[in-house]
Amino acid sequence: MEKDLDPQETAEWLESLEAVRRSAGSERADYLLRRLATSSRPINTVPTAEEPPYPGDLALEERISAYDRWNAAVMITRGSKYGLGGHLATYASAAWLYEVGFNHFFNGEHDQIYFQGHASPGIYARAFLEGRLSEAQLDLFRREPEGGLPSYPHPRSMPDFWQFPTVSMGLGPLNAVYQARFNRYLHDRGIKDTSRSHVWAFLGDGEMDEPESTAALTLAAREGLDNLTFVINCNLQRLDGPVRGNTSIVQELESVFRGAGWHVVKALWGHEWDGLLGSDELVARLAQVPDGQFQTFAASTGGYIRERLFQGLDVPYSDEELRRVVGGSRAGHEPRKVYAAYRRALANKGAPTVVLVQTVKGWMLGSGIEARNANHQMKKLTQDEFRVLRDRLGLPVPDEALEGELPPYAHPGPDSPEARYAAERRAALGGAVPRRTVAAEPLPEPGERAFRALEKGSTQPVATTMALVRLVKDLMKDPETGRRWVPIVPDEARTFGMESLFPTAKIYSPLGQRYESVDRELLLAYKEATDGQLLIEGITEAGSMASFAAAASSYATHGEPMIPFYIFYAMFGFQRTGDQMWALADQLGRGFLVGATAGRTTMTGEGLQHADGHSQLLASANPACVAYDPAFAYEVGTIVRDGLRRMYGTTPEDVFYYLTVYNEPLPQPAMPEGVEEGILRGIYRYKEGGGQANLLASGTAIHWALEAQRMLQEDYGLGVDVWSVTSWSELRRDAMTSSGVPYIRQALAGAQGPVIAVSDWMRAVPDQIRPWIDQPWTSLGTDGFGLSGTRESVRRHFGVDPRSIADAVFKAVEEQARH
Repeated sequence: MEKDLDPQETAEWLESLEAVRRSAGSERADYLLRRLATSSRPINTVPTAEEPPYPGDLALEERISAYDRWNAAVMITRGSKYGLGGHLATYASAAWLYEVGFNHFFNGEHDQIYFQGHASPGIYARAFLEGRLSEAQLDLFRREPEGGLPSYPHPRSMPDFWQFPTVSMGLGPLNAVYQARFNRYLHDRGIKDTSRSHVWAFLGDGEMDEPESTAALTLAAREGLDNLTFVINCNLQRLDGPVRGNTSIVQELESVFRGAGWHVVKALWGHEWDGLLGSDELVARLAQVPDGQFQTFAASTGGYIRERLFQGLDVPYSDEELRRVVGGSRAGHEPRKVYAAYRRALANKGAPTVVLVQTVKGWMLGSGIEARNANHQMKKLTQDEFRVLRDRLGLPVPDEALEGELPPYAHPGPDSPEARYAAERRAALGGAVPRRTVAAEPLPEPGERAFRALEKGSTQPVATTMALVRLVKDLMKDPETGRRWVPIVPDEARTFGMESLFPTAKIYSPLGQRYESVDRELLLAYKEATDGQLLIEGITEAGSMASFAAAASSYATHGEPMIPFYIFYAMFGFQRTGDQMWALADQLGRGFLVGATAGRTTMTGEGLQHADGHSQLLASANPACVAYDPAFAYEVGTIVRDGLRRMYGTTPEDVFYYLTVYNEPLPQPAMPEGVEEGILRGIYRYKEGGGQANLLASGTAIHWALEAQRMLQEDYGLGVDVWSVTSWSELRRDAMTSSGVPYIRQALAGAQGPVIAVSDWMRAVPDQIRPWIDQPWTSLGTDGFGLSGTRESVRRHFGVDPRSIADAVFKAVEEQARH
């Protein structure tokens, strides 16, 4: 706790509360404390008299902001000609939140900024003024096929501009928390000095409804992330109405963040409120006004405001002045107050800070848009509305320029005071923002020893999950690249056999370990350390994915390539956090996702909720995901080695890997000769048997196929070839993009018998390659929901046990013979 500045007063308050507890009971005392903790005065944290001097040329900054406001509106309106549109109102309300940051806070070398997705037109407009984007590029807003600008922050679409994808609302704040935490992780492990890095996340008050937005607040406070600032634009409106029509979103958010341990800075009212807020009665009334009503005040006459808000109060303002002050005087529209709030936020130490800034949505766009429920859907301004906007902004746009069909862009010129000032400010702050650079060096290939262990095989039963964990453990010992591995586990590291990493790699905690572990006498005791390598995130797949994204993009964000290895229950990966995996692809992340305990039938006893028979299908829909379903340990090793080459070699690719591995211990064969190409491209013949039929199997299903092969030979004298399919989706991609003969057809060239495909996945997974199979096709799978039972009984239920496979093969051979 912070130092007590007045112990005597503290003692008196505690004595009073103790008296309440004795006389009225502990519930009454708790009630008073809760009321005190959750109620707040709706006033600015930094009053006008305490604002620091503004460090910039405010007149020039106002002109820069005017150009940016204009060009953002013009860009969207011109796009409406093609039915594309855009979002006018968000940036209009938040313009100064960004302009003050661009001019005085955002460091282009050290900081990471999560821009609110719907404000992107304003960010493009600022880049246009700085000469980073051309008028032609602005004119192609939302026209990417012609080389134009994406609608929202998409690093994959603009890999030299945007750093973070943020328009999937809720993911920006979650990722920002874990980015700030990962910055500390890099620093504490001695990989990079990130002590000057600061993470800014710009959010909407409506966005805070998303559960991901507040999911990691306590983590940020618990780990003391004072390198993190949330800026929440409280314009009181969602996409289609008030955020909190009957209550106050500012008061709610203040309670949430304070309760989570954050510093809270409020910047609510413009300076014109100073003559009003001296009234305690008015402040009390403001605390009771619901947001829906205050939104109405912002679009009402002074007489209406006087009657509803100021009745009985002596207010020395005319109706017109009340309309102007109550309707539009907000701290978020005044650069001095935004600067004061940011400065106070950065001065706070020991915990993250949230800045709650009040604005009017659609500010300066005219009475038909400002504070209106429908303003999020308004995609253009009329020429008359542009004339009004021009006059309000004081821009030198002649009337004749507004007589045509579309409004013109406005630029003061590359040598103008405005352009020079903007360039000088950015140069002083480390260069352009936003900007994404990739300066990372390729990583050397690890030694062969770790991979050879898997290639030799094992007569001792080993699950492919354990084989992969052992491989990573060995690779973490590599002298060149070992420290760059970032093992991530949501919980149950012991389930995946990772407890052997506890005493050596240790678990990362900025606090170290302040307790004696209950299992400290054991060889594999739980061990936390400030320089720990493992990230054990607790029961949060969303938080684990956010950590993965930070590590997977470190090669660009920090110029330090890291190798994240996130292992999880397969059912809780692509199904539960698929949106984050799409954002990972958008962010050009690299690393290994591992769906352990994969398959519909391998999690004996767990049943429907844990039985994953479809993540390979979900993964196949992600264009950046290279998905494999290896059957044997040597396949795992071959795929990981190739993944390291593709993602971290001399010509790195912007892909990430998804490997599904199983918890079923089985003997692991040695690696046959000449199969490496087949493993990586998706298929190879594992065991010949006569070629009367072809059994294609992936993952743990290879063992059922081999047993069916034995049955068919012994019972019917039927010779069947067994093929290992390591990736159904990679075979499909190759076939769809190949200009020659697809690899699946090359592999099966000369095969005569029918093809029977089997896996522990739903049939749609192997059916991906059906169009390129010339022989009669049958697929077996685990369609439907999972269920509890022994592996054998559940496989009989789905018809994928060896006997069912053998019957399907025999039927297919007979059917082919009849035709």
